[in-house]
Amino acid sequence: MTVTLLEIEAEPILINQLTWREFKAVEQLISRPGVRLSFLAGILEIRKVPGRKHETVKKRLAALLEIYLEFLGLDFTPTGSMTLESESGEVKREADESYELSPNRERPDLVIEVVVSSGGIDKLEAYKRLNIPEVWVWVDNQLSFYILGNDGYATATNSQLLPNLDRDLLNRCIEVANHAQALREFRAAMINSPGNRE
Repeated sequence: MTVTLLEIEAEPILINQLTWREFKAVEQLISRPGVRLSFLAGILEIRKVPGRKHETVKKRLAALLEIYLEFLGLDFTPTGSMTLESESGEVKREADESYELSPNRERPDLVIEVVVSSGGIDKLEAYKRLNIPEVWVWVDNQLSFYILGNDGYATATNSQLLPNLDRDLLNRCIEVANHAQALREFRAAMINSPGNRE
């Protein structure tokens, strides 16, 4: 995945060749506000909490998705940036946003990542080890869908979980300067789409 620097954000610090046990010890020492830790196959990633651009896009995307899920009448649970980890998979990751799209799930069905700086662990490999069915990645002002298969994630044109979701509409509404206006435009487009008229 090619990543373009969209705003000045500190690149992560990577520490190699740690065991899971060593990682858990370091995690207890370093865990503090303003710092995010991730771990994948012996690599510890220490990253400063993201800035305004990252947070604005993540919240906008989450709001648009929740409008869509509510519009469909789906029962869903937003699980935010909850910590996901697996000792056997040697992985710990916090998604920017995550969702359970059916009740009583052990892990989210969908995670969202907003990328505004380069470097760090392979996020898709981390989510593969966590067995997350679908990952949405927003980078370079574009949203991409990744579907988990037997060989890892494959890029898809549409969401497998939400196949009728209009990715172009999402991208357009993410770019609207005013948050409330973006939500209004998204709702209006859904209500007025030919597939939703009676």
